[in-house]
Amino acid sequence: MMTTRRRIWGWMFFDWAQQPFYTLGLTFVFGPYFASVAAAYFAGQGLDPGLADARAQSLWTAGQTVSGLAIALLAPFIGAWADASGRKMPWIAGFAAAYVLCSAGLWFLMPDGRGLWLALVLFGLGTFAAEGGINVSNAILPSLGDERAVGRISGSGAAFGYWGGVVSLVLMLAFLAENAGGVTLLGRAPAFGLDPVLREGTRAVGPFIALWCVVFMVPFFLWVREPATTARRVRIGAVARELGRTLRGLRHQLSLASYLVSSMLYRDALNGIYAIGGVYAALVLGWSIIEIGVFGVIGALTAAVVTWAGGLYDARVGPKPVITVSVWALVVVSVLVVAMSREQIFGVPLPPGSRLPDVLFYICGAVIGGAGGSVQAASRTLMVLHSDPARPAEGFGLFALSGKATAFLAPALVTLATAATGSVRLGVAPVIVLFLVALFLLRFVSPTGETQA
Repeated sequence: MMTTRRRIWGWMFFDWAQQPFYTLGLTFVFGPYFASVAAAYFAGQGLDPGLADARAQSLWTAGQTVSGLAIALLAPFIGAWADASGRKMPWIAGFAAAYVLCSAGLWFLMPDGRGLWLALVLFGLGTFAAEGGINVSNAILPSLGDERAVGRISGSGAAFGYWGGVVSLVLMLAFLAENAGGVTLLGRAPAFGLDPVLREGTRAVGPFIALWCVVFMVPFFLWVREPATTARRVRIGAVARELGRTLRGLRHQLSLASYLVSSMLYRDALNGIYAIGGVYAALVLGWSIIEIGVFGVIGALTAAVVTWAGGLYDARVGPKPVITVSVWALVVVSVLVVAMSREQIFGVPLPPGSRLPDVLFYICGAVIGGAGGSVQAASRTLMVLHSDPARPAEGFGLFALSGKATAFLAPALVTLATAATGSVRLGVAPVIVLFLVALFLLRFVSPTGETQA
């Protein structure tokens, strides 16, 4: 019993170790910093400030588009290979090493725009490594408990990861990330003598993410043990043929096929919101890194609590109702974000200096955190119910494919909408359509999995 419990805790530490890449890197610290540096860089080249902001958002989402395409193309093949080889830990270790190196390199993005393209490439590679590791780690989930326990374990793991995001974000805001006045949330200069003029406190987010991963992946590798097996020689051609047979078989599996496409769209839209949430706050509402960080703490705290509760609800009623409610909540939030600016809400003018947009966006952050965490944890559970127990990594490879096959779609649509309208706010509108189409397709998904449909 203790061995099983320790193995579950070790598996959950994977989420704790990697969550800061998304909380600190993608959404609340590095993403907004990248956007502000890029916007200033383009403005310095003579662009109108509004167009410079739009160009900065387009560049950021274009980087996410490229990394998403790479994940979509390779994740199913990697999953099938991991199953065929009989070993998952070497893949996870390799992805973790790449993730750490890429994260550490984010330090080199200077406030004057030097290192802009290097940072974009490193963040894209880091995203690929993080998603690759998640794909193989998720394939361990079915071995941690029965079908009733898996929902609770998935929700608890995701919630534990969000707590890691909260702790890392609080530490970052309290001791490292500086505001325009050069001080942290505690009103002090960044720790370790970092220079606020060169934004070294904020730039330290990359090395901080890397160090966090190195420290907290230790319990995962110590406690999550694979069964003693002899590594099997893998032939690439055989892996490709087996994967091809699995993909062709989807036409006979309505529930699984519908779920993969539905999850492809709602997870793509959710990742689009994560990618541009901090950018939106910086460019539309004019928030500082500190304000965005507080927003992130609220969102992460809500995510931790609601995701844990969602896991318990999942264990009682199954994952599909959790997903449906969560996606509808994200639709409502997305509509509000599109309809809101510093000057008006749904076309109704606001008094100069009104704080209502700030209050509403904090509420949006809480809803996005809770609904986003719940939908991702429940999605893992529903994929377990649709997976072949003999080939879990291949199943989660398809899950990664469904999450990334159109991972370029939300960033690309946001990029196009932003460029067409010249508005960061209106550029968010395409994610609403993705959520609604996903909800329609979810109607054809069996709540108990393909084999019991």
